[in-house]
Amino acid sequence: MIGRALIEPLYERYLRLQERHVPNHIAIIQDGNRRYAKLLGIDTASGHRAGADKTEEMLDWAHEIGIRHITLYTFSTENFSRRKDEVGHLFALFKEKLSLVVEDKRVKKYRIRIQIVGDRTLLPDDLRSAVDAAEASTKDHDGFCLNIALAYGGRNEIVLAARKILTDVAGRGLDPESIDVRMVEQHLHGGKGIPPVDLIIRTGNDYRTSNFLPWLASGHESAVYFCAPYWPLFRKIDLLRAIRIYDQRVAARNGGTANS
Repeated sequence: MIGRALIEPLYERYLRLQERHVPNHIAIIQDGNRRYAKLLGIDTASGHRAGADKTEEMLDWAHEIGIRHITLYTFSTENFSRRKDEVGHLFALFKEKLSLVVEDKRVKKYRIRIQIVGDRTLLPDDLRSAVDAAEASTKDHDGFCLNIALAYGGRNEIVLAARKILTDVAGRGLDPESIDVRMVEQHLHGGKGIPPVDLIIRTGNDYRTSNFLPWLASGHESAVYFCAPYWPLFRKIDLLRAIRIYDQRVAARNGGTANS
């Protein structure tokens, strides 16, 4: 443990020195909270809380590195099939964390703007109220943007955008021939203007992107980094390694080579 405590800061500095391109938008699939809880012999709710604490720590790293947009895959539409008590614990945790945004020193210091993406009609009223309050209290912040994917599914997001476009066609006489890529993007994610994803990170040693931001990630050929640690065990080194993958991809695309 002493050796790791000495080596990791040096390795972090080495990785920082390798950076030539920092991604503007990172999307993270925070996988492994339940397996982390099982590993430690604690209840699932405690595993999810440990994951939420890791998210707050990660915001410090992101600010230090200079990342401008982060999207977190917090709760998918498929997660509604989990046990009712687990879903209830998760919703209570989300409500607690979102309710604290107004007074959160980190949110104020870094001027973090909170935006929720997903189908909020699927959320209970009290959680939806917390979502609305968090968005309203940070709408003028311009430090960096934290997008929380809640009740989110990539295919469902495209369906919702299609409905909005069809409503415009029927209600405003929009010419169907005018529908193009730009218009679809304007209707995605409630028109929040979320930029293309540069890098997807998935923790928990699973090699899938799980229907996450298909238009903004797959459609823009984002770099992908899979890593073994469960989300509560994710380290700054893991984030820097992911950024190195992105850096290498950008360098190769530009005709150069990045340090490995």
